[in-house]
Amino acid sequence: MAGYSYDTLSSQDPFAIDAAQDERAWFIRKTYLNLAGAIALFAGLETLFLTNDALKIGMLQLIGGHWWVALLAFMGVSWLASHLANSGASPAVQYAGLGLYAAAEALIFVPLLTVASAMSPDIVPSAGLVTLVIFGGLTSIVFLTKADFSFLGSTLTILSFGALAVALCGMLFGFSLGIFFAGGMVALMAGWILYDTSNILHHYRTDQSAAAALALFSSLATLFWYVIRLFMATQSDD
Repeated sequence: MAGYSYDTLSSQDPFAIDAAQDERAWFIRKTYLNLAGAIALFAGLETLFLTNDALKIGMLQLIGGHWWVALLAFMGVSWLASHLANSGASPAVQYAGLGLYAAAEALIFVPLLTVASAMSPDIVPSAGLVTLVIFGGLTSIVFLTKADFSFLGSTLTILSFGALAVALCGMLFGFSLGIFFAGGMVALMAGWILYDTSNILHHYRTDQSAAAALALFSSLATLFWYVIRLFMATQSDD
């Protein structure tokens, strides 16, 4: 994508913005079908993991109260899976990247969902609903306006590294990442969803539905994570 022109990629599929209308529509449908598949895989594995007491205990001991570990895991797995999904390899390898990310996220979420459910059984379903409403609203904005939010990329990247720095400082100096950090991360992920969704319309090739779905799923999963954290922080303040 970046650094390439349509001419240098003439042996590959065109960018969605340049494709015929029916080809572009199929690419968009396929991207969201892939996203739905990743969500279904995540939900299925999460259910399986949460019924495994040994796994739950192990993940709670690994992460425990150190939520920065999960943030680092998010970034590391995201990089690896994104590399696979965005590679010029076969569709099977690209889908392997998407599946790997969904499976890894299901594992990383185990401690958070366990703690959240113990605090209140309403936190996780309420956070899930709020996440879907935010995602649906942002998606509608992009598809209705057809705006290109790619200009947000550099700013969002800088802010993401800033969030990582804050998380690392929390680890080193022992302060809690509270409600304001969670709220800021929700806003940051909303920006990433605008960016990722507009890229589907403008900057992905029509053979990159797995990569596009991975980008969306990554932002959606991280948004869900911090909406849950926001609900937990609010609950603990009551």
